Amino acid sequence: MFGSLQGKTAIVTGGSMGIGKGIARVFAKHGANVAVVARNLEAAEACAAELNGNGGGTVIAIKGDVQDRDSMKDVAREVHEKFGSIDVLCANAGIFPSANLETMTNEDWDTVMNTNAKGTFHSVQACIPYLKQAEYGRIVITSSITGPVTGYPGWSHYAASKAAQLGFMRTASLELAGDGITVNAVLPGNVLTEGLEGLGEDYLEEMASAIPMKKLGRVEDIGYAALFLASKEAGFITGQTIIVDGGQILPEN
Repeated sequence: MFGSLQGKTAIVTGGSMGIGKGIARVFAKHGANVAVVARNLEAAEACAAELNGNGGGTVIAIKGDVQDRDSMKDVAREVHEKFGSIDVLCANAGIFPSANLETMTNEDWDTVMNTNAKGTFHSVQACIPYLKQAEYGRIVITSSITGPVTGYPGWSHYAASKAAQLGFMRTASLELAGDGITVNAVLPGNVLTEGLEGLGEDYLEEMASAIPMKKLGRVEDIGYAALFLASKEAGFITGQTIIVDGGQILPEN
């Protein structure tokens, strides 16, 4: 099924670690060329070096900041010059610092919104001219269950940014449908990333206990959902979301 990604070019923002790295690994494994974009070029280069040779696609590292519109335009131009096309954008870059409402500053709010919501806008806008040239263009946004579906103390700014991504997605999908570009989102639940591994086994077990499948998701689980939405076979799906959470949001209590 995923043979349609062979030879396609995908940009993955925030691709050097966590869910982004999982997405990059899955795409490269299935034959796509992948540009791993991150603010930290060394981290992106280490990711590219690790992923190259594990599949049919070529993985490169590019420094880029989703908060900076010009930076993302430079990223898109460089990727197009390197591979000759941009077929898929995985707008994955995001941050999730904790701050409660009573002490949250304007800077706390703006930093999260500028990265998660405005960063998605910058990434999409930069890639549109190239996606229009592709055989079929695909945009896959990494949102979250937090905000669109659930809430979590300390994450009101994060939740707002993730809900904002979905509002953006629905209108963007309408604007770009005539160009054969689909826009969809993946909403992860609790996923085991580098950031969680250092919190200890007790904490991880507590997180897993809230999931009916009694385990945390893998970054590759999100990668495969994104891969499906980026495939040729998913061409009649746009403006939609896929929740990947092991049933986390289902219990009533």
